[in-house]
Amino acid sequence: MDMSGRRQSSGRKSIERKTVSKEPRLGMLVKRAEQAMVRAKSAALKSIGLTPAQYVALVELDQQPGITAATLARACLVTPQAMMILLKTMEQQGLITRSPHPRHPNVLELNMTDVGREALEQARGRVEPIEQRVFGVFSAKDLVAFRGLLSRFIDAFDEESNA
Repeated sequence: MDMSGRRQSSGRKSIERKTVSKEPRLGMLVKRAEQAMVRAKSAALKSIGLTPAQYVALVELDQQPGITAATLARACLVTPQAMMILLKTMEQQGLITRSPHPRHPNVLELNMTDVGREALEQARGRVEPIEQRVFGVFSAKDLVAFRGLLSRFIDAFDEESNA
């Protein structure tokens, strides 16, 4: 001990023990929520032969007919390479068509077929009740707060990647 009554360092590093919280980590909760939603939607979509990724792509094509694969990839939050694989399958299933842009022949426009529109309508009929059940446990005020918190969560990552 030194003159002030404090213990002198023996040269060894002291090991600080972190208090382990009994509460689940927020990142883990976000991941579990995402996985639960994907699992439920996958099961609902399987009977009509769609994957969640195909469903999201059809929703985007419904909102933005004639967009390019690159634009669709960004909207669906996947790489262009992953989108090309997805589009090939969707085209083989008759859900979409790819055709040259009228003014830019090297650019392909994506459009939903009648088969794709029918699949989307069926998919919405299966997915929307899942979302209503899950989000129905929250009040309108809770949902506004939830959206705001998730947006801030996402923005924090965007700020980090732009730094």
